Parts: sequence; structure tokens; C-alpha cells
Amino acid sequence: MPRKNYVDVSRAEMEELRDQPGTLIVDVREPWEFEEFNIGGVNIPLASIREKRPELEPYDTIIVICTNGARSKVAAMDYCRVPEWPDKKVFHLKGGILEAE
Repeated sequence: MPRKNYVDVSRAEMEELRDQPGTLIVDVREPWEFEEFNIGGVNIPLASIREKRPELEPYDTIIVICTNGARSKVAAMDYCRVPEWPDKKVFHLKGGILEAE
């Protein structure tokens, strides 16, 4: 089976995708970062992404974001490796929310 990859998206593409049914934004920053500033979605810190995976089951499309794109890239790669999610689409906000402003 070919390895699934995530797709890098711009802020504008992310805004378009987030309005689609079955789409969830996952912010993988620490809770204090999320509280300080966020662009919506759910906050699941990178260290918790595996244990919190069941919360993402109902969604077809996941957009992973963080401050500069480093942590979200790790999370996006992890989500692409979930064998039970062959049809889930995984997107990554390129450059993170700082770049995307």
C-alpha cells in the first residue's frame, strides 16, 4: 500500500477547507500558546496527539497547525501513518500561523 502523505496548504487554502463539512483544525501547540493566540480549531498539544486520536475519528479532513510549521509537520506525518485512517485527508498549514498572517 502506498504511503499516504499530507498536503501543505496556504492560509487562504486552509480558510477554504475549514468550511467544508467533516473538517477539523488541530492546533498542536501548548495550551498556553493556544490561549494566548489561536485561529480556532481544537488544541491537542503535540505530546498528546496519539492518545487524543479517537477525538479525530468523526472527521474526514484534518488540518494541522502550529506556530511555525515544525510541530504541525511532525503531527501531520504521524496522522498519515494511522492504518485505520486510509481515507482521511491530512493537510498542514505551511509556515505555521506566524507565516500565514
